[in-house]
Amino acid sequence: MPAYAHEPPPFFRRGPSPLARFAFFGLLSLALLVTDSRFAYLEAMRQAVAAVLQPLQSVATWPGLAAERFGGYFSSQRDLQEQNQALQNQLLAQAKAVQGHEDLVRENARLRAVLQVRERYGGGSVAAEALFGGRDPFRQKLVIGYAGEAEVKPGQAVIDETGVVGQVTRSFSGMAEVTLLTDKDHAVPVRVRRSGLRSVLYGAGAGRLPELRFMAANADIQPGDVLVTSGIDGVYPPDLAVATVASVERETGLMFARIVCQPAAGVDRSRHLLVLAPVAALPERPEAETDPESRRKNPRHRRR
Repeated sequence: MPAYAHEPPPFFRRGPSPLARFAFFGLLSLALLVTDSRFAYLEAMRQAVAAVLQPLQSVATWPGLAAERFGGYFSSQRDLQEQNQALQNQLLAQAKAVQGHEDLVRENARLRAVLQVRERYGGGSVAAEALFGGRDPFRQKLVIGYAGEAEVKPGQAVIDETGVVGQVTRSFSGMAEVTLLTDKDHAVPVRVRRSGLRSVLYGAGAGRLPELRFMAANADIQPGDVLVTSGIDGVYPPDLAVATVASVERETGLMFARIVCQPAAGVDRSRHLLVLAPVAALPERPEAETDPESRRKNPRHRRR
């Protein structure tokens, strides 16, 4: 290939050399920089150029902003899902407490009522808690627990915030067995609050309501009457709520009425109970007066 083929055309060889142009524009840039730094002649020009280039800069940043927003959208979605999952786990963890909130409110109300009853009887009462039922399904028994330093003896009355529950029949260390009001062998002397009529409430066994037995058919008693303890047995203090008369059946030709009562206390559902101190002992019952006729017939009395 000829040597002249590598040489530039005569047109490109005109003018100063590249080195000279580089030196000129370099010195011109330095001069402009020094002049602008001292006198700020190019400030208006920079503002005009910035105003012209602002739309171009915004358009140039659109792809980056779009990518950032796109990534932020998915990141926020992931954060929301994680927060929702954490809230669901927290809700599941607190579900048991939330479900038992109403039970706690009711239990606190019963405890406050029991404390009010305890204030009425002073320090002679022992707070107790129902532990489990008796072993015999045909007997209405309940085992209660109380503080070990307390003293509970057989014969003490057991009540809840609404009325009589039963009577302590056996006592152990920290526990006691209670015969409930509904037991078939349990009887409570009661008084009709409205009329003052005295009677005895007998338990009828499992699944049956207690009854007032041996009440005359014309006795002054009616459904809705409240029965309270009469206090004549020396076991239960007087004026404790026992039951409410549920029904009265007076059949023609029968000597006694059938009176069914609804216990006032929660004999089968009360958890927090109160064991009352023993009632002051009643004086001994006087001996029955001897019939004069029997004294004459009895030879031993004649010898005296």
